[in-house]
Amino acid sequence: MLADLVGNALASMDGVKFTDLDACPSCGGPVAGHDLRAKRFAVILEHGEERTIRVYVKRFYCQKCGRLCYADAPFYQDTRLGSPIVDLCLLLSHQMPFNRVAQYLKAMGIVVDRGTIRNYASRDFGAIPAAELFGLPLPLSLLNLSISAIGRERGPIVGAEALAACGFPPADRAAPQGRRSPKERDQRYE
Repeated sequence: MLADLVGNALASMDGVKFTDLDACPSCGGPVAGHDLRAKRFAVILEHGEERTIRVYVKRFYCQKCGRLCYADAPFYQDTRLGSPIVDLCLLLSHQMPFNRVAQYLKAMGIVVDRGTIRNYASRDFGAIPAAELFGLPLPLSLLNLSISAIGRERGPIVGAEALAACGFPPADRAAPQGRRSPKERDQRYE
């Protein structure tokens, strides 16, 4: 049952587009659309085969400082998997060795190698809101995502809905004229 819950939540993210950014996160300057990039959100097992879940994140060009910046998306900085997967890896790694976490994830239908889990466990992503389900701590980001996926017929959910489910603030959080630092901007609401 847990594997179905997790699998449906992650499958609902396939093809979701994140296209909102009001201002440059570095300087607060105006941004212009640049391109749309595919990013790997998760790798799941379906019928014994690996399936990559991809989301699309728009990149913007800042007209003031010239930097390329991404639209708001449910990814932690410098990670290659979606935040619900990273959250799950971290919560499980607090209870068991990395190789066992990889085995548990595989039993849930998620493919993450133990080296990636170890790398995530060595970083500080802040407190991860969680609830215990079937004897395992599950991140609220993953549970909220699965609730958002209920009733959808295997179609992607809306980007803003996915951001809210994963605990990320809305796209308009960039302060005008750069009054907040990028580190403050990227903090998650608790």
